[in-house]
Amino acid sequence: MTRLASMLVVAVVVSALGVVAAQHQSRKLHAEYEREQARAHQLEVEWGQLQLEQSTWASPVRIEAVARERLGLAEPEPGRILVAGEES
Repeated sequence: MTRLASMLVVAVVVSALGVVAAQHQSRKLHAEYEREQARAHQLEVEWGQLQLEQSTWASPVRIEAVARERLGLAEPEPGRILVAGEES
């Protein structure tokens, strides 16, 4: 009988250690999940800022200003504009 009781005590201790290890792993994974959620939110904010910046840099008004100022481009005279499909 004492052998059976000893085996039961060992089984209970092993089971308790398994529960503790599982809880620890669960808490660790939950903390990692929370960190990744925060990182995902941070990346979403950064993505929004980058999209706004891209739309600013690609605005037609800005492109025209850069073409005029930096590249020295100007709008052609009306007589120099050719439209495909039109006959002169």
